[in-house]
Amino acid sequence: MSWFESFILGLVQGLTEFLPISSSAHLRLTAAFAGWEDPGAAFTAITQIGTETAVLIYFRKDIARIVSAWFRSLTDKSMRSDHDAQMGWLVIVGSIPIGVLGITLKDQIEGPFRDLRLIATTLIVMGIILGIADRLAARDEAGGRHRVVRDRKTLKDLGVKDGLIFGFCQAMALIPGVSRSGATISGGLLMGYTRESAARYSFLLAIPAVLASGAYELKDAGEGHVSWGPTIFATIIAFAVGYAVIAWFMKFITTKSFMPFVIYRILLGILLFILIGTDVLSPHAGESAG
Repeated sequence: MSWFESFILGLVQGLTEFLPISSSAHLRLTAAFAGWEDPGAAFTAITQIGTETAVLIYFRKDIARIVSAWFRSLTDKSMRSDHDAQMGWLVIVGSIPIGVLGITLKDQIEGPFRDLRLIATTLIVMGIILGIADRLAARDEAGGRHRVVRDRKTLKDLGVKDGLIFGFCQAMALIPGVSRSGATISGGLLMGYTRESAARYSFLLAIPAVLASGAYELKDAGEGHVSWGPTIFATIIAFAVGYAVIAWFMKFITTKSFMPFVIYRILLGILLFILIGTDVLSPHAGESAG
């Protein structure tokens, strides 16, 4: 991998990680469209450490409060009813599904799941699901002629059951094209949470999963056509761009709909099917890098 490739892929990772459009799919597609070799699951996981570092810094006050309360709750029973302490446990509980499935499906994640036909399908299907979830949220928030405005849940209403559902939604993002934020935010909206609450928990929930995945894949970094230097460079680029994107996205979702992302996902999925169907693009483009 050249330094130029690593710069572009780091830029793509930073731009797409927090948007509900799938960063892993866009890394895969960028390489395929450019005629580069697939950077692989290890490269994707490690560069996600960069964007997750942006989450750690952006939510540093929330994270510090949650971690502090959680540790105190281990020895102080009175702290166990504290919301921040409970959030610590809920992040742990919600991380279980992706941890188990990530290890179980490792071979599929690095192989069959990277087929461009599957990515096109998940882009469209998850786009439709996100669109439905967004419309339901908008209906509750706006009310209507024959409907009253309905209050939606916040993180104070989050319990173990909903935490696990969020976790299973996050685990779906093991398939490129699904999108970690897209799946968890969609799940949250369908469960009745506000956009801001669903996004905030989505980002907090991703921290242990992404950091663990990146650390696990470190052993494979530097193998094949992707060396350490470009990987680290891409990770730094992803961090810088990712921080700017998350700051913008958290403001965007408080007043705007997810429909632009829904339309983009569906159109990109359709375009992929057209290109593959007309033999312009191979569904296995770049897979030789493995």
